Amino acid sequence: MRISTVTMFEQSMTSMNRQQGDFMKVGQQIASGRRVVNPSDDPQAASRAVRVSQAQAVTQQYSDARVSARNALSQQESILNSVSDAIISAKTRIVQAANGTLSDADRDSVASELRGIYETVIGQANATDGNGRYLFGGYQDGSEPFVRTPGGVNYVGDNNSREQRIDASRQMPVADNGVTIFQSVHSGAGYMAEADPANAGSATFKGPQVLDVTDPGYGNAFTIDFTVVGATTTYSVNGGPAQPYGDGAPIQFGGLSMTVKGAPADGDSFTVDRAVNMNTDLFRTFEKALAVLENPAATDAEVAALKNTVNTVMREFDNSLDNVLTTRASVGARLNELDVLDSVAGNRQLNYEQTLSDLVDLDYVEAISEYVLRQVGLQAAQKSFVDIKGMSLFDHL
Repeated sequence: MRISTVTMFEQSMTSMNRQQGDFMKVGQQIASGRRVVNPSDDPQAASRAVRVSQAQAVTQQYSDARVSARNALSQQESILNSVSDAIISAKTRIVQAANGTLSDADRDSVASELRGIYETVIGQANATDGNGRYLFGGYQDGSEPFVRTPGGVNYVGDNNSREQRIDASRQMPVADNGVTIFQSVHSGAGYMAEADPANAGSATFKGPQVLDVTDPGYGNAFTIDFTVVGATTTYSVNGGPAQPYGDGAPIQFGGLSMTVKGAPADGDSFTVDRAVNMNTDLFRTFEKALAVLENPAATDAEVAALKNTVNTVMREFDNSLDNVLTTRASVGARLNELDVLDSVAGNRQLNYEQTLSDLVDLDYVEAISEYVLRQVGLQAAQKSFVDIKGMSLFDHL
């Protein structure tokens, strides 16, 4: 069989091109540090690498979301800390105002300090984040959630807590609404008592205290009404039978006990109910305290109203403080959860990186060995072409 010169040239060029292509491919792998430079290098590995890269991108998006959530929760935790400090300061002022030796001017001075605390709390309730959104308005975060009206401070936000997805299976509240923080009490709050604002006598109350939670009437609301006929004073609970009133003697009902001292007037009454059914508005508590402190307490009825309001307000402040602290503990728990999710996401990212490395990264020892081998093959092909090119019958004539 005869082989033409053209055929030899074509075969030699094809061999050199193939050897040079393999050589350059290995060089490209070494330069990029990747075994799979093009999808055609390993289609299955390239396909799996795309899926892993997508999972990495999603995980990074959730990590960015957790940064945003952590910032919002940290700001809320700081505000709740300030609010709890303000409530403690307000309680201190109320205790000071309850001192019977203070004059009306002294109580007015205490009221001025209390009003400053009140204004601080309103400012905290209308706090904004770094983007100008109000923290405690729920999803209505474009305007102040608490507005002043002639009747007091009203909440105009919604009752939703703003949430953010921080992981594939977790959507976390990152900002509690204002009702939850400033207008609620903990579900475990006990009983409270409050005097009727229309009371005209000098009766003051203490309590109530819980005696028996198994009492059939425990958990109900109660109204203690006083009737004065001549020199005889009686009381009834929820319209029940009249019972003789003893100054300072405990009144027991529904597993509770409450002490009333002084001389009630005919028609005076006290209401006793679960705290969740009474005033739960922190701003309303401030307003009640300010109203009684800024008014003179000259008559027996006014002194009794001062004492009764102080007793009620102290309980309300205690309940509001417990509620704020409970919310703050919830915020702390969510911050801890973010730390845990960050740790899990970090391990997940490491696994993705390892998987991606196994799929597309280059084994440099193997690659360099193949690089040298391809270089030798290319040089051999070039040398063979030179030798074959010199084979001609004309050289032997």
